[in-house]
Amino acid sequence: MGTITMPRDVRAVAALDATTMCEAFQLTATERRDEVALRTPGGGMVVTWAEYAGHVRRVAAGLAGLGVRPGDAVAIMLTNRPEFHFVDAGAMHLGAVPFSLYNTSSIDQLDYVVRNSGCRVVVTEAQFLDTVLAVQANGAGLDTVAVVDTPAGGVPAAVMTFDELEQGGDADFDFEAAWRAVEPGDFLTLIYTSGTTGPPKCVQLSHDAIVNQWRSLHAVFNIRPGGRILSWLPSAHIADRLLGQYQQIMFGHTVTCLPNPRELAAVLPEVRPTFWVAVPRIWEKFKAAVEAGFSAESDPERRALVARALETGMRKVRTEQAGEPVDADLAADYAVADSAVFAPIRERLGIDQAEIHIVGASPIPPEVLEFFHAIGVPVCEVWGMSELAIATANPPGRVKIGTVGPPLPGIALRLADDGEGLLRGPQTMSGYKDDPERTAETIDAEGWLHTGDVGEVDGDGYLRIVDRKKELIINSTGKNMSPANIEARLKTSSPLIGQAVCIGDARPYNVALLVLDPDGAAAYARSAGLGDANVAKLADDPGVRAALDEAVELANSHLSRAEHIRRFVVLGDEWLPGGDELTPTSKLKRKPIAEKYVAQIEALYAPPG
Repeated sequence: MGTITMPRDVRAVAALDATTMCEAFQLTATERRDEVALRTPGGGMVVTWAEYAGHVRRVAAGLAGLGVRPGDAVAIMLTNRPEFHFVDAGAMHLGAVPFSLYNTSSIDQLDYVVRNSGCRVVVTEAQFLDTVLAVQANGAGLDTVAVVDTPAGGVPAAVMTFDELEQGGDADFDFEAAWRAVEPGDFLTLIYTSGTTGPPKCVQLSHDAIVNQWRSLHAVFNIRPGGRILSWLPSAHIADRLLGQYQQIMFGHTVTCLPNPRELAAVLPEVRPTFWVAVPRIWEKFKAAVEAGFSAESDPERRALVARALETGMRKVRTEQAGEPVDADLAADYAVADSAVFAPIRERLGIDQAEIHIVGASPIPPEVLEFFHAIGVPVCEVWGMSELAIATANPPGRVKIGTVGPPLPGIALRLADDGEGLLRGPQTMSGYKDDPERTAETIDAEGWLHTGDVGEVDGDGYLRIVDRKKELIINSTGKNMSPANIEARLKTSSPLIGQAVCIGDARPYNVALLVLDPDGAAAYARSAGLGDANVAKLADDPGVRAALDEAVELANSHLSRAEHIRRFVVLGDEWLPGGDELTPTSKLKRKPIAEKYVAQIEALYAPPG
């Protein structure tokens, strides 16, 4: 599919010359055999590359002993833990196609995915075992269920332990021949898109696609081998799969596996990643926490110092974004601000040693990025999707806030007549499994992948995303608006707002459903002397309502008149990933939300009184 040429100053990485991810793994594991490959927080489990390679060999033999053959799908339903890597890489070396199941999926959802994939083996853990066994009992075709830990009542007789899987391989299994037989065009993994409506689509990604993906990313980010990364996003999502599992294989990083993402803020200072990736909501929460710390500062001199530092940081960022040079005086002032204020903040957050900071998956307000650039965290926004992973990226040192950057090397980008972004390159998926009709709808006859995102390209080739093509709001007067941009503005207007949904399609004006952020609500309850008030109670609190009135007014001040939120309702629910309202990756399920909260929405449009 073509080779991406590396700039001369980019670090040489042997694994990037591999033709398959199996070959890349073997190169890295041999080079770094005595270094730590995988660990858990606190060092409870530490695995060297040599030990990792041993597990991979045993898992591949064990799966072969179960009758798994090249091209067969192998399902994994695990939290972020070292065993996920053992199973995924072991199946990969067999030539099988490992994929992850979302841990929040219902039995019906899992049943669909298992049947669609055709997998006969699933590896899981105790907390999901009953759910997996229920899927098996439904007749989905699962021959073998293996569990990596021990359930409270012991391992059922029909379930295989992880030790049994590793020790059950055929002694004559030729591991070397198996992985060397894997071809670049063979499928590496399946990604089931967490669709907001209907059954998920099954994206098929080849070894060649991911190898090319990392060649192009390395050309932009010049990634230092042997760094530290944190695996905390769902492994069923392309972000963790690409930026955790496959990045580690290519660059020999130490991965800390975090099974509970709620512990992220506590674990980051321990790990101090050198390559740090977070979704917009995490960056928004970090910003709110830093600003809350500033507000709580009781020393007047310290408060003044912080205010001057922020003003200096903002001047520097805005100067750089305007394409103007930072003069010596501003540079000197910033150096003082950085030493006194910003460096300690980065250290407390645990991102002070990160050489690369990434945000993606959904829109992020420009002011959030501006804030982090001001405090010395130059976040690079990227854009992609399961079907092509990462397609564009803001290059370090050349970030344009408000854009998702230019296309990666090897990726072609053009805009259709309606502004939809079209992409073409060797990183593109092979198609949707057993779905030629939807594949043809997504990838046209000329090989252009239709993204569904509407964008604009500036004179430097940087792309700005306007919105999802199918999610644009057109109000009753014909005004086109981006609900995602309005929602992002609402969420950054107050730490109380965890989720926001803008309603207004074919309506005379926009309204919003607001959901309280549990952390922000808890902080408010403490400051207001309300004790341990939960979100259901706080949704009806007059003080919360007053604070949200101010927040919506603030958001509206940054929006056009047509985009203004005229009325809103505060829901007493907590929306969790994988629930009725959010996909497992926290994207809004707009149609189900509109159906579930139809009464509240109609009340917002009812005449007052």
